[in-house]
Amino acid sequence: MEPTQDRSLLSPGMAAVLLAQFLSALADNAILIAAIAIVKAQGKGSLVPLLQESFVVPFVLLAPFVGQFADRFPKGRVMLIGNLLKLSGALGMALGLDPLFAYNLIGVGATLYSPAKYGILAQMFGAEKLVRANGMMEGSTIVAILLGVLLGGWLSDHSLNRAFLGVILCYGIAAVANLLIPRLPPENPDVVFHPMTLIKQFASSIRLLFGNPDARFSLIGTSVFWGSGTTLRLMLFAWVPVALHITDNQTPAYLMGAVSIGIVFGALIAGISITLANANRALIGGLLLGPVILLLSLISDLRLAAVAMLLVGICGGSFVVPLNALLQERGHRSIGAGNALAVQNFVENIAMLLFVGAYSLAASAGLAIDASVEGFGFLLLASMGALAWLRIGRRE
Repeated sequence: MEPTQDRSLLSPGMAAVLLAQFLSALADNAILIAAIAIVKAQGKGSLVPLLQESFVVPFVLLAPFVGQFADRFPKGRVMLIGNLLKLSGALGMALGLDPLFAYNLIGVGATLYSPAKYGILAQMFGAEKLVRANGMMEGSTIVAILLGVLLGGWLSDHSLNRAFLGVILCYGIAAVANLLIPRLPPENPDVVFHPMTLIKQFASSIRLLFGNPDARFSLIGTSVFWGSGTTLRLMLFAWVPVALHITDNQTPAYLMGAVSIGIVFGALIAGISITLANANRALIGGLLLGPVILLLSLISDLRLAAVAMLLVGICGGSFVVPLNALLQERGHRSIGAGNALAVQNFVENIAMLLFVGAYSLAASAGLAIDASVEGFGFLLLASMGALAWLRIGRRE
């Protein structure tokens, strides 16, 4: 494995990574809102959870291969391929392709993109800078999510054509930025792409990471966070009309934006106060998520809802950023950062499928959205409590 190149956090290479990630994430979130607007306009609101699942499924099915792919080639070029696939999906949706299929193609691109975008950080920076580098990446991503959901919500209520034009431009410019990322050497250039071999290697990677207490802590924690975050994003589209009596696409998008702003602040807090050596501090933010969600079920005012969502983001950002850095560093030292991130995506997206699937079943059974929110809050509180007990109570 090539040694880490400990670059400056303000280097041109890092700027190219951040720009590409910012534009790609902005487009990812804007096109989700546009896709939701399309299925709602078609009178198929029940398909909204399936949109998210169509995006997530490639992360599970392709997980044994994308990590090895990211470690086999220069990660900047892998990011380029991922963005071009996303661009293809956006063009397809704009031209009338079924939103589920088009968003699935975007999910394939995101599946390739994800292990490369985070894995490259472990190649560029040493352990001392890795949490801050992740904070910068998460900050860039969350600002992009904020702008993406806000612009996507506004444009979807006014002009879907303009929404698609903006998305296509963002993916195209992101692809150009990918070409400016330093061409770092592959972490594992000897990978042989035989499907059964890769599946066995992936299973071995899962065992190795779950056998490491730090990696296991990170995998479980980030999976619970993103599974719950994805579900909350979809629940807002059902909760806002009932609790706030607002029926547009913009208001749920604005509340998602409040979460994004909170995650930026949470990432900053983590970068200042949490290092790999004291990563257990991240549990504070995780344990506070459930109670804040429970408060949401009592709210009927838009301003209070925005404050609650801001708090969700702050707690989530301070929790997930250190755990991401912890996994990257442990993965870089063992099975390769790209491979470790593919395992993380696999576990996280199984959690997303389970969380979103449970919410979809509850909605199909006619469970009131307030009851769903309350149950979701209690589930999140119990999950984070169990994680804290496993991490600290058993003194791993």
